[in-house]
Amino acid sequence: MEIKFFDNAFETPKSREDVRLRKLGLFLYDDLRRVAVGFDITPFLEPPSIQVTIRNPQGQEVSSLNVIETADRNFHLTMHLRDQEPSDTYEVTAVLYYATPETERVDVDTVTRTLDATQPGEQ
Repeated sequence: MEIKFFDNAFETPKSREDVRLRKLGLFLYDDLRRVAVGFDITPFLEPPSIQVTIRNPQGQEVSSLNVIETADRNFHLTMHLRDQEPSDTYEVTAVLYYATPETERVDVDTVTRTLDATQPGEQ
């Protein structure tokens, strides 16, 4: 019996410095106050962490989340836009990083996207 550890034999797990966010997907819910943020990460040997920040046009943080050592390569989470006065656009930044209690944080990839908060649906 052959045991397959990976879905695609051409995609071997990468070391820390080669792990990347392939895609940062955004989906704005109909209420215009929630955003599903989707991640597609290259295969990895060590689980990476992700920090996501959403900022309004004034540069103020309106939402953030941290995923610590994800075991999944493809997943999504919902974030809430918590600013008092909603904006038409937001900047969504995701940073893929590694950190341990013994070492400093090392950022390996950063992706920034603009969210149009007037158009519900996939962006």
